[in-house]
Amino acid sequence: MMPLNPPFRADHVGSFLRPAYLIEARERHAQGAITAEELRRVEDRAIAEIVRFQEDVGLKSITDGEFRRTYFHVDFLRRLGGVSSGEPVAVQRPDGKTELAPPVISVVDKVRHLADIQRADFEYLHSQLAPGSVGKVAIPSPTMLHFRGGRAGISTRHYPELEPDFYDDVARAYGDELKSLAAAGCRYVQFDDTNLAYLCDARMRAAATGRGDDPDELPHRYARFINKVAAYKPEGMVLAIHLCRGNFKSTFAASGGYEPVAEALLAEMNVDAYFLEYDDDRSGDFRPLRFLPKGKVAVLGLVSTKFGELESKDDLKRRIDEAARHAPLEQLALSPQCGFASTVHGNDIAVAAQRDKLRLVLETAREVWGEE
Repeated sequence: MMPLNPPFRADHVGSFLRPAYLIEARERHAQGAITAEELRRVEDRAIAEIVRFQEDVGLKSITDGEFRRTYFHVDFLRRLGGVSSGEPVAVQRPDGKTELAPPVISVVDKVRHLADIQRADFEYLHSQLAPGSVGKVAIPSPTMLHFRGGRAGISTRHYPELEPDFYDDVARAYGDELKSLAAAGCRYVQFDDTNLAYLCDARMRAAATGRGDDPDELPHRYARFINKVAAYKPEGMVLAIHLCRGNFKSTFAASGGYEPVAEALLAEMNVDAYFLEYDDDRSGDFRPLRFLPKGKVAVLGLVSTKFGELESKDDLKRRIDEAARHAPLEQLALSPQCGFASTVHGNDIAVAAQRDKLRLVLETAREVWGEE
């Protein structure tokens, strides 16, 4: 039996619905009614509560719920030197639902690590953990600096050619951040990546072609890109990657099974674990798991965070059995398919449903793998 410490047999992606008082404080800060220090004290209170919530449910992997962020990606990326971004914009879809139009993220100078980004946040999280809990930090994948804008989104003055300087500079900046987190005691980091999942969608692949990229080559390039970051990973740190097809207010942006990216993702990428969305038909079948090498873990996101309806435990077990036909059961784990709130807006799901969903994950994992 391979050790899972972390990721755990029952794990989760990391974000949670913000309490109303935290949303109100964030709005008051935006209006200038309270200071950044006052907002942080409110965030501290909310984080202490969500840590207790996770531990009370029985999770061993604990996050701060991303309660200090507005968006899962922009808040981090804009703090890297050389990166400029606007704000995401909510747009109305033809079906009447709201979708998040991604912000314009541009590389306008040499990318560099100016200062610690997540360290102080992790230190507070770590101070709240009970013995036996492991703090996890989720940060956006480095591919977010390339995919949305492609070559046109990266300064030709500072990067006349992307290879190797752009990828090397981003990897070095991320490496510095990983080292600062490790120095604070962090040993579990997750990259949140929409781009590899988007490259499974025919419409998104066509858009990449329109930007001058080859959607068949891009997954392999991104695997090499992430490997450059992984080369800086401090000893003892577990590095995971989470693939998401969109999660803004219970909507999605892409569909398609993992086959177009599976070999690059699973066989070529030097990370320790993969959090894979598998909550509905948009994610395809489990055949891509055949590329999972020995010693790595695929965490199956079989439980939806988009809707409150509780999945059947028997259905989850059946699907785990299906996945185990393509990858060894001892290399599999279980989680919700995404966080409950990739942005401050949160998903269309009740607060109480978070507990029910996580308990279902824990109970199912315990019955399948027989582990606490």
